[in-house]
Amino acid sequence: MMRGSLLPRCSNSIFPPPPNSNRLQPPSLKRLSAPTAASSGAQSRLTFSQNYRTAPNRLRCSVSESQWKQDREMATGDEQQDPRIAGISSAIRVIPNFPKPGIMFQDITTMLLDTKAFKDTIDLFVERYRDKNISVVAGVEARGKPNKLPGEVISEEYSLEYGTDKMEMHVGAVEAGERALVIDDLIATGGTLCAAVKLLERVGVNVVECACVIELLGLKGRERLGDRPLFVLVNAT
Repeated sequence: MMRGSLLPRCSNSIFPPPPNSNRLQPPSLKRLSAPTAASSGAQSRLTFSQNYRTAPNRLRCSVSESQWKQDREMATGDEQQDPRIAGISSAIRVIPNFPKPGIMFQDITTMLLDTKAFKDTIDLFVERYRDKNISVVAGVEARGKPNKLPGEVISEEYSLEYGTDKMEMHVGAVEAGERALVIDDLIATGGTLCAAVKLLERVGVNVVECACVIELLGLKGRERLGDRPLFVLVNAT
């Protein structure tokens, strides 16, 4: 799954549904992780590297897609104080055995195509962070892979459940003292988010919080973040 994101200056606006349309065209995660760019006119300043975001379901590799969805809803049931969460969860498609056997791929493209679920996702993030004095939103993006950025970069190597990867960021993309929100679609082992946080902290940025649409609970990525706060909409077992 190719993913993209921006690092704009923040405002409190969000993307409204397109007029006279019941479906959105398939967007990249540029819009999910930077909901303020359309109205604020902000420019992209930071990109991170990322391969596909999946995780092996070691304990439940033979589970059906319908059972996986039921487990996910049960996992979030006690925390679903906001009724919008259930709609977001049900809009996420689970593809068994992709990209290899034993992996239950969490596909958010179906949620992006669901006008209400997509808007609710953005609204929930905006409502949480509008009063937290966030100056930059940092999102993982494919152009941050090694040798993809044209300027001078700094990099951070990190481990994943299926190997290792490297994340790069343009020198000067952010400034010391800024308050950052780090956004990703999913947290599995936590390697990607940790690498993003380390890059930002190396240049003096204060990471206020990390936020994801989905958390794979069994891989304990939250523990890898240590005392860094994490906000998640949907839990998957």
